[in-house]
Amino acid sequence: MGFFEKLKQGLSKTKESVFAKVDDLFKSFVKVDEDLLEELEELLITADVGFETTEEIIDQLREKIKDERISDPEQAKSALKEILVGLIGENQPLKLDSKPSVILVIGVNGVGKTTSIAKMARLLKEDQGKKVMLAAADTFRAAAIDQLSIWADRVGVDIVKHEEGSDPAAVVFDAVNAAKKREADVLIIDTAGRLHNKKNLMNELAKIDRVINRELPGCTRETLLILDSTTGQNAVNQAKEFKNAADITALILTKLDGTAKGGIIFSIKKELDLPVKFIGVGEKADDLQPFDRQSFVEALFE
Repeated sequence: MGFFEKLKQGLSKTKESVFAKVDDLFKSFVKVDEDLLEELEELLITADVGFETTEEIIDQLREKIKDERISDPEQAKSALKEILVGLIGENQPLKLDSKPSVILVIGVNGVGKTTSIAKMARLLKEDQGKKVMLAAADTFRAAAIDQLSIWADRVGVDIVKHEEGSDPAAVVFDAVNAAKKREADVLIIDTAGRLHNKKNLMNELAKIDRVINRELPGCTRETLLILDSTTGQNAVNQAKEFKNAADITALILTKLDGTAKGGIIFSIKKELDLPVKFIGVGEKADDLQPFDRQSFVEALFE
């Protein structure tokens, strides 16, 4: 199955429950008027686009209709797509300019953190020919270390790990030095996401930061926050908390195939101003895909 077909399939719940209704709405009106815009507003809010973001979309659409003298509902739908694409912002691939580059991954339990790391490692290795290493620095749970080890074997990448309860910064120290010695292109570091104790999380990340800065001065770094899209607006609130605790550079949005709340992506961009770099649209190893805004919006309507 091609990327676009997989994306369409992965977004089918959001499409069927909301965007198919948006499509029907434009077909049911013979002209563009306030009634159409009001109904559209209601539909977007139910897709977890968020109230403020929906208001901005409707305001932009109203302005576009006026400026371009749009009277045909099909043209109005095309204008809506343009606005949605623009709202997401530019596609931004991972920054991997140094050797090794470092990707720090954060996220609470249950969001799909470990599997996303493994899928990202597979993607970088198989699609981009990168030599990837993993660091199991979520030492708070033995299960996290074991799970990451199983995935490292499956994907065929090296992993550096210590015992449960070890100092995460010590794991990172060993991993960074192993990455240098083995000439890895990318080091992906799994970290604990204990958001209920923000001070501990901040201290832990600060220690990891110091190790990376000392051992790999000037390396390219990404700090990716993983969010479970099935939680809708709660994911936005969670991201705000994490943003206060860590220097997040981008997001990975998982489980889009399991929710009708795919519209959350627009709300996240507006409220957090962080790019989405990957989306998860299934359980298989190749179901984590680099995010492409145009394809995403098209898949919602097709």
